[in-house]
Amino acid sequence: MTTPSADLSRLTINRDAPSRGVRRAFRTTVLIAAGAVVLVAAVLWVLRARAAPVVRVATATLVGGGGAGAAGVVANGYVVARTQASVSAKLPGRLAYLGVSEGSHVVAGQLIARLDNADYTAAVGQAEANLAAERATLIEARADRDELVREARRAQDVHAQNAQLISQQGLDSADSRAAQAVARAQAESARVDAAASALGVARANLENTLIRAPFTGVVLTKDAEVGEVVAPSVGGGLTRGAVVTMADFATLEVEVDVNEAYIARIRAGEPARITLDAYPDTAFRGSVRLVVPTADRQKATVQVKVSIRDRDPRILPEMGARVEFLEPAHAGGGPAPRPRVSVPADAVHSDGAETIVWLVKDGRLERRVVDAGPTSGGMREVRAGLAGGEVLVTGGLENPAAGMRVVVKP
Repeated sequence: MTTPSADLSRLTINRDAPSRGVRRAFRTTVLIAAGAVVLVAAVLWVLRARAAPVVRVATATLVGGGGAGAAGVVANGYVVARTQASVSAKLPGRLAYLGVSEGSHVVAGQLIARLDNADYTAAVGQAEANLAAERATLIEARADRDELVREARRAQDVHAQNAQLISQQGLDSADSRAAQAVARAQAESARVDAAASALGVARANLENTLIRAPFTGVVLTKDAEVGEVVAPSVGGGLTRGAVVTMADFATLEVEVDVNEAYIARIRAGEPARITLDAYPDTAFRGSVRLVVPTADRQKATVQVKVSIRDRDPRILPEMGARVEFLEPAHAGGGPAPRPRVSVPADAVHSDGAETIVWLVKDGRLERRVVDAGPTSGGMREVRAGLAGGEVLVTGGLENPAAGMRVVVKP
């Protein structure tokens, strides 16, 4: 029996070509090796990042130099209203009506609230009735006076013509009655004036139960509710003092505390740039209204009031604000003021007798000795040691050392 050669050729084994299992094992080994390399690289990157501390930085800012509009002294403060009042009742009583709420715009003299005033209304009615009665009595007294005065004059005329018709005693009696009538009329006139004054007091008391706006402005807070007892001064318990607190937004300004070392650079009328903490990307124009002529010995600062020239409904009382007092344009007649370098106060440290800052250059720390001035508005002026534009460490590092590698926090 013979077998075809074609069938025998299929049984031949090619030992030069790798098997399918070997190829699969090779690919798996390559993938594992690549994954291990990536994992090692990631671990090394993490370890390196952990080894380099993350720091917060700021840039040293060059300010001043005599250019118009260049920032000089910087200070922090708050927006306040120059005209602000806690409106209260002039009389104690229970609040019966309150017609405003927070944000209400009121004009001077507008009725804000009313106390329960039924007794004062009755007192006005009684005073009006008393005045009417006194006026009627005065009319009667004047009529009696006029009649008795006329009788006395007739008696004098008759006595002058014939002394026998009227005795001297009768003449004197007529004059006495006339004088008494005149006195009664004068007394009644005084009582009318007293009754009119009492009516005025009663009406004033009634008016004092009406709480009106002392000026045009906006209600900031509502300090009492209908039904509560209010009084001119807080007496404890359930008694309220102010009914509302209001302010005139047309008088908004910023009060800042300026370090007394820099107060000589600030003068009334000097322009300023105001930035609110709530809107750090928006600047408002301002000008120095007043430098308060006294210093705070505890803080070594002088208060400066800065008027806000740009009116904006976003500006509200008690907002935090930052004021940059702008340098006036240099008009010649002498050397221009040298530029100054301003840095955050957190970037300046004391190292023994030296004042230093830590710079970041190419990811490493560099120690720099500087001559720094006092702090104002969270910033310090550096008189020497920096040129402006340097990157300074402001936080995130407890034990810095020269040459230490750091990572800058965005």
